[in-house]
Amino acid sequence: MRKILVFTLILAFAVQSCTRVPITNRKQLNLLPESELIAMAKANYEEFLSTAQVLPDTDPRAIRVKRVGDNLVAAVEKFLKDNHQEKRTKGFAWEFKTVLDPTVNAWCMPGGKVCVYTGILDLATDDDLLAVIMGHELAHAVARHGNERMSQQLSIQGIGSLAGLNGQNPDQTKNIFKQSYGIASTLGVLRFSRRHETESDKMGLVFMYAAGYKPEKAVEFWEKMAELGGGTPLEILSTHPSDETRIQDIKEFLPEIPKYIR
Repeated sequence: MRKILVFTLILAFAVQSCTRVPITNRKQLNLLPESELIAMAKANYEEFLSTAQVLPDTDPRAIRVKRVGDNLVAAVEKFLKDNHQEKRTKGFAWEFKTVLDPTVNAWCMPGGKVCVYTGILDLATDDDLLAVIMGHELAHAVARHGNERMSQQLSIQGIGSLAGLNGQNPDQTKNIFKQSYGIASTLGVLRFSRRHETESDKMGLVFMYAAGYKPEKAVEFWEKMAELGGGTPLEILSTHPSDETRIQDIKEFLPEIPKYIR
């Protein structure tokens, strides 16, 4: 009976929850109100920052991350406005923090809460390379990939809404959130599917191009990531397209990028 009720709820929300992802135009079904995820992200973000070694805003590395982030956000917001998709970032309060941590890591939560680890800055030796990874992470938030992941998890567990899960087990809700966004893993983008990763690659390339960065630098960045793996894929690549496939996909997409910018 419970499964039937959940299935009915899913069908009821399906029509109004079905949207298309910018740039790829893929249909997606997000069953959760983005406002709830933004609120949850804010709480988790503050909890994370309270225990992390966050660099002060005056640190050159933090200044650089914020500068590149602000440039990308301006491009994202303009792109969405030009394409009548402003609702994608409704309720967002973009924030960029740099954490002193050797892990090769970066992530972006719903609402635009972004964290970049100093470990990945060792690879992103110029702003174009940094824009590759940050554009990719911002794309995850704009595409609402986490909403899709959480919707999937709730459906698997037979729960019709985030509110329902909160009422039954708040700790489980937090765990599903962290797993869906990869915060509990050693790399923020780990939990997304290969389809989501490829989609974020394309969106991120368009965003960085619109912000004045060089999207062709993405090839160099992912070649560096492949070399860092030393023949064994890094955890960042474990659920991602293979090095060769990813780089080839990027090369094939590069000539198409200008057509997305008005």
